Amino acid sequence: MAKKSQYGERCSFCGGPMSPDAALLPSPINPQVCICSDCLGQIYDVFGEELHLGGNKKKAKPSAGASKSNKKVPTPREINDFLNQYVIGQDDAKKYLSVAVYNHYKRLNQKDSEIDPDVDIEKSNIIIVGPTGTGKTLLAKTIARLLDVPFTIVDATVLTEAGYVGEDIESLLTRLLQAADYDVERAQRGIVFIDEIDKIARKGDNPSITRDVSGEGVQQGLLKLLEGSIVNVPPQGGRKHPEQKMIPVDTKDILFICGGAFDGIERKIAHRLNTHVVGYSTDASKQKIQRDNYLQYVAPQDLKSFGLIPEIIGRLPILTHLEPLDRNALLRVLTEPKNAIIRQYVKMFAMDGVELTFAPEALELIVDKAIEYKLGARGLRSIVESIMVEAMYNTPGTKTKQLTITRDYALEQIQKAHFETETV
Repeated sequence: MAKKSQYGERCSFCGGPMSPDAALLPSPINPQVCICSDCLGQIYDVFGEELHLGGNKKKAKPSAGASKSNKKVPTPREINDFLNQYVIGQDDAKKYLSVAVYNHYKRLNQKDSEIDPDVDIEKSNIIIVGPTGTGKTLLAKTIARLLDVPFTIVDATVLTEAGYVGEDIESLLTRLLQAADYDVERAQRGIVFIDEIDKIARKGDNPSITRDVSGEGVQQGLLKLLEGSIVNVPPQGGRKHPEQKMIPVDTKDILFICGGAFDGIERKIAHRLNTHVVGYSTDASKQKIQRDNYLQYVAPQDLKSFGLIPEIIGRLPILTHLEPLDRNALLRVLTEPKNAIIRQYVKMFAMDGVELTFAPEALELIVDKAIEYKLGARGLRSIVESIMVEAMYNTPGTKTKQLTITRDYALEQIQKAHFETETV
C-alpha cells in the first residue's frame, strides 16, 4: 500500500484515488507517478493478448518452411552432382543418399498430393558402413549445405540408457530443435545423422543379463525414435535442467541416417562368405569374391553378428557401404574438392600475402604416407599439418612472397614430426 506522505495520492493513468480496493504502485524513478492495481490488470490483459497473438504468429510463421517446400525439389541427379563437388568417389553411397533425401522431400509433400491419398509413404532410414576416413561424416555435412529442412549431426558415443551418466537418447532431438530454431513443426520434417552408430553395438554375442547401458540399452531406446513416435524432448538437454518443460516431438517424418566404421566387420563378412555348404558349385562363386574389399558384400546379418539388435536393423532398411580410398582417390581428395586440404592451406598463406604451391612429388609423398599409416582421407590433413607447421610458424611477418613445398622438404618435416623415418 502506497503511503500518502511519500507518494502521490492518485493513479497517474486513470486518476482514481488511493483506496483499500485500489492500491497505488509508485514509479521507481519518480515516486509522484503511481499506477493503481486496476490499471495494472487492464495492461496485463492487453499485453497478454498481444503476446498470445504474437506467439500464434510465430507458430504460424512456419509457412516460410512451407514456402521452402514449394521451391523446386532437387532431383537425385542434382543432389549427386552437388555431392561430387565436395566428395571424391563413393558413387554407390551418393546414389543411395541422393534417392533417400529426394524421397524424404516427397514424403513431406505427400499430404498435399492428390495421387492415391490412401497410400501413405513410409520413411526409409539409412545405415552407412565404411572404414574411417572414407567420407561418412563429410557426406552428411555436405548434404546439410543443400537441404531446405533442418539437419543435424549427432554422435552416438556419448549416449547412455536413461538414469546413467551420459546423454539421454532424447538429446538427439534437442540438437534438431536447435537447428530448427525451436520450431517444432519444422523439426518434425528434419533429418538426423547419427555418427559412430557402431559404438553402441552389443558388448557380447548373447543378450546381456546385466545392464549394457551404453550398448544394447541405447539401441533399445533408439527404437521408438527410428520407428516414429511422440517423444518428450528437453529443450536444453536432459539432466542438467530437470525442471524444464518438455517439448513433444513426433518423429514419424524425421529421416535418420546412421554411419559407422564397424571396425572388424570384415571378419564377420569373410566368415559368412566362406561358410561351406553342401555341393560342388560353391568353389566358382568363391572365386568371384574380391578378397581385398569384403565390405562391399556387407549384409544385415553381418550387422547382427557385429552387435546391432535385429529390431534396430529392421528400422534401418537401406544398407550401403563406402569403398576404401585408393591412391588415385586420395590424390584427388588433396586437390580437387571445393574445400580440398591443399586449397585450405593455399588460402591461409594467401591471407598473409604468400603464394603457396606444392610440387607433384610432394603430393605423392603425402598420399603414400597416408596409405602406409592406413589413416584414410582424415590422415591426409595430419600429414599436411606436420609438413606445414614449420612454415606456418616462420613465414608470417617476413618478406617471403612465394613458398614451394618440395618432396625433400616434406619428407624432412615428416621425419621431424616423429612419423616413420623410412623413405618411400
